[in-house]
Amino acid sequence: MKRDEFSELRALIEVARERSFTRAAANLSVTRSALSHTIRALEERLGIQLLSRTTRDVAPTAAGERLIEGIAPHFQGIAAEVEALGILRSRPAGNVRIVCPDDAIAIVFRRRMPTFLKEYPDINVELVADNGLTNIVESQFDAGVRLGEAIALDMVAVRVSPDIRYVVVGSEAYLAENPAVETPDDLTRHQCINLRLPTSGAIYPWEFQRGDREFSVRVSGQLTFNNLQPAVEAAVDGMGLMYAPRTFLQGYLDSGSLREVLNDWTPTFQGYHLYYPSRRNLSPAFSAFVKAFRHRSELESGFG
Repeated sequence: MKRDEFSELRALIEVARERSFTRAAANLSVTRSALSHTIRALEERLGIQLLSRTTRDVAPTAAGERLIEGIAPHFQGIAAEVEALGILRSRPAGNVRIVCPDDAIAIVFRRRMPTFLKEYPDINVELVADNGLTNIVESQFDAGVRLGEAIALDMVAVRVSPDIRYVVVGSEAYLAENPAVETPDDLTRHQCINLRLPTSGAIYPWEFQRGDREFSVRVSGQLTFNNLQPAVEAAVDGMGLMYAPRTFLQGYLDSGSLREVLNDWTPTFQGYHLYYPSRRNLSPAFSAFVKAFRHRSELESGFG
């Protein structure tokens, strides 16, 4: 393959992944016009349109999708082999890209990341907060993070946190001005701050457990968010009750900004797991990352 052909195909994969010439150009360290010229040259050489362009979006055509599906794994393999050369160095080096729910950044990574980065100064970590079910292979992530170990058969799951307890919380001002919350049925009389799941578009149901009885409640309220942090801030501001991992809320609970209710009803879920393709050729950088963040019993202190 000629050098220009290699560059053209790499450019096509990057534009298709980013769905944007501007972002792809920044990733490739070229100008937008140069990238557009590269794609046009590839299409003219092959005699077929590979990308469909509008004023707001760019996406692969059927021919482009077929070409990308065929060549992307090879480019990933090349990148993995180049990165694997780091094994010949005295210490691992390279890039690690992880996609995870926004609360997992606080629960899993925040406390341990400073030590990891100091121990491995040649490893760069990118954490992308996304509460949807991202296809990590398609989006070129090294791994994803998900609650529980239920994953696809071709994936490996590594536990990276202890079990996670979810709680219902509200501010003292809100709880003082509204009816008491003694059972989940009482939630129908309250403003509840909802979380919308980006993958399905559905509202996340609040799950409860009492003895062997497990059930979920569809709550209602005037506010809905697509990630947890603004929902927490809204609860602190007295706009309603919200439902989230207790560990994520620990600082607000300690300060008295939020208070738990329904303690006898809230469930505990299996902890967060890092998942990645079982057939993946693990780079030294990613192997070091997995080893550093694998959950150990001695790390459980401080988790709710």
